[in-house]
Amino acid sequence: MFQREVIGKLEQWSAKPSRKPLILRGARQVGKTTLVEEFSKQFDIYLYLNLEDKRAKSLFEEDFTMDELLSQIFLYCNKPRVKDKKVLLFIDEIQYSPQAVARLRYFYEEAPEIFVIAAGSLLETLISVNISFPVGRVEYLAVRPCSFCEFLVAMGEIELEKAIKRQAISKAIHSKTMSLFNTFTFIGGMPEVVAHFAEYQDFVSLNEIYETLLTSYRDDVEKYAKNDTMKNVIRYILKEGWAFDLQRITLGNFANSPYKAREISEAFRTLEKTMLLELVYPAITTLLPAPADLKRSPKLIWHDVGLVNYAANIQQEVFGSKDIIDAYRGKIAEQVVAQELLSSETRVSAQRAFWVREKKGSDAEVDFIIQYNSKIIPVEVKSGHNAHLRSLHLFMDEAPHDIAVRVWAEPFSIDEVETQKGKKFKLINLPFYYVGEIKNILKEVMV
Repeated sequence: MFQREVIGKLEQWSAKPSRKPLILRGARQVGKTTLVEEFSKQFDIYLYLNLEDKRAKSLFEEDFTMDELLSQIFLYCNKPRVKDKKVLLFIDEIQYSPQAVARLRYFYEEAPEIFVIAAGSLLETLISVNISFPVGRVEYLAVRPCSFCEFLVAMGEIELEKAIKRQAISKAIHSKTMSLFNTFTFIGGMPEVVAHFAEYQDFVSLNEIYETLLTSYRDDVEKYAKNDTMKNVIRYILKEGWAFDLQRITLGNFANSPYKAREISEAFRTLEKTMLLELVYPAITTLLPAPADLKRSPKLIWHDVGLVNYAANIQQEVFGSKDIIDAYRGKIAEQVVAQELLSSETRVSAQRAFWVREKKGSDAEVDFIIQYNSKIIPVEVKSGHNAHLRSLHLFMDEAPHDIAVRVWAEPFSIDEVETQKGKKFKLINLPFYYVGEIKNILKEVMV
């Protein structure tokens, strides 16, 4: 298996003197278990519990002291309990045992020598259960689909990955890098897909993996739904919703469904907790703070572009595009940019954002906005002449700074641009493969 960048975050966590149990969050099949198994090689003893297994779950249902519980865990895992050994305990699917969740605080308080990582879905729902949820006694880390740089590592393109980190891709290497990025845009970042493609270089055989992933998500509906209506709504979204990727949607009768806005909204909130998707509401200001306006229509962003291509049945269109901005009305280009903007972000609360101005005769929408230092930076995904970036120009007329970003398929450059109102600003023309490095590039430009 190829190296994931988030391993570095796990190493930082393990080095903390006041380390707390760590809960990994992320959609199913983004590689949480594989990640921990790789990380476990840095320990003397690795203890693995999957609480889908009733026998493992029952360990937390006994009235054991913490010392007794640890002895039982070592015994269950058939590992010796030896002093002065570095021990990692991974509790997978912890949501199946509220008792195990409650116990996390005691690992922190009574057994700080044990390195504890847990993973599970919809842990927020356990807060409402009559248990002692370990608020303030645990840490969280988000695990996302693979980034483009991780894809390059899997493909053996180590030097190219290093060059991207240094922002050192020359015009001579640009074409090769964009070709690889287009491949990444087609297959997506699900770890199993990336690993399979890196080994076999076969696009067609990936469809079986996509279908298995989608089936596993649909099968999970039973675990997330509170009632039959929600079950049906979630299934409908998981069947029809992929085709609405990066579109602003209406909740009531979403995708021509018979369901009401309240039912759709509740189903989307549930799916957001699984980290399969995000509903992004627009900001309407160019100043901080820039809260999302929940009265306006949100954008739907799914967690992986490869799954969108497969589930929305647009693989042929994406594969045949010379410029990914032309594919699926530009939505696939926006999807992969959205994915790259979030790929290196390990905060569970991290979200994407976009900007709108909805005024009579002067509507405008900027694809994304990001916060850098005390500024809101607009990011447009668009090819063509600078004069065609109308919405970005309108944003810059209102912004209290002079930096904007355009993501495209051409090499890196910086233009001096002037709006119709006469405001001059710097337009950073960012090739797709640099999106993951956007804040480092802003740091250089905004010195």
